[in-house]
Amino acid sequence: MDPNLQYWQSNGQSFLSRLRLWFKILDPSSVLSSQAEIEQARTLLQNEGLTQRKEKVVCLIYLSSVHPDTGGVISPLFRSQVFLPISAPLVVASLLPHKGIKPALFWQFLLQTYCAGFNHANRNATATTVNNITIIIIQSNVILMNVLLGNTKNELSINILSFQALPQLILKRFRLIGAVAETFSRSLLPVPLSACLAGFSVMVVRSEEADNGIRVFDSNGNAIGVSKAAGSKAIKETALSRAALFGTTAAVPTLLLALLKRAKFVQRNPMIIAPVRHISTAIIFGLMIPVSFSLFPQFGKIKKESLEEEFQSLDSNGELFYHRGL
Repeated sequence: MDPNLQYWQSNGQSFLSRLRLWFKILDPSSVLSSQAEIEQARTLLQNEGLTQRKEKVVCLIYLSSVHPDTGGVISPLFRSQVFLPISAPLVVASLLPHKGIKPALFWQFLLQTYCAGFNHANRNATATTVNNITIIIIQSNVILMNVLLGNTKNELSINILSFQALPQLILKRFRLIGAVAETFSRSLLPVPLSACLAGFSVMVVRSEEADNGIRVFDSNGNAIGVSKAAGSKAIKETALSRAALFGTTAAVPTLLLALLKRAKFVQRNPMIIAPVRHISTAIIFGLMIPVSFSLFPQFGKIKKESLEEEFQSLDSNGELFYHRGL
């Protein structure tokens, strides 16, 4: 078993231990590790005699840079340390109360393109057959261009981009100008939409894990087979964690602004609302990243009874393990 998974198995079974570990892994400075440093970390982890302090440093470099299934180095663009600095501006822009459909679709396209790439790069790569992320990005690109150029008559077609632009579509289509209706469409509706869209993106990009299965391990770290049930569980857990990340990021600033708008100081100075919205969204998103990554173990457990029949006769303690992905 890869040293990456071995470390998660021994150090990441409780939420607090995972949270502490993710705060260390997400240090942006570690993304600057060179290929030579990563390979050196791989070699050191395979040797014995490392001091505890040295082992922690080496493990952090390895955990943040190497894919545990393939053993390959993850592209710096899609490592967990750069998820915040790249996606935070896109999240802030996508949650703005856009006045039109095209700006909402444009920023949502950029955000979902990057998130799709991140989900694909950090998936469980046990049974990869085709590069689904390329297909998804091409399809999304075609859909976006058709909408922006006015070549589509069905603005509510089934695609994740127009789904996020639903508030703007409602306001445009039904001409809702009432204060209550506008508040619902611009402030409340984006919260469930953001959560659903984030979870849906994970399920689409990583669907092959449920179709082909992922590798399952025993308590000693030995691979004993490939399970579709474990793949489905890994996708569901990751989708829930991503929905919690984006849903909370959309909800908390909305509640904060609703409270601030009642203050007399804000009523006299309405220009501060926009900076508060942007800053609070970025802060909440940054704080929620390690929390969402820690909701479920990277090296998850699954009961033997929940797997296929071929695993029922195995001599185990009733629990098997799998790599959830990120």
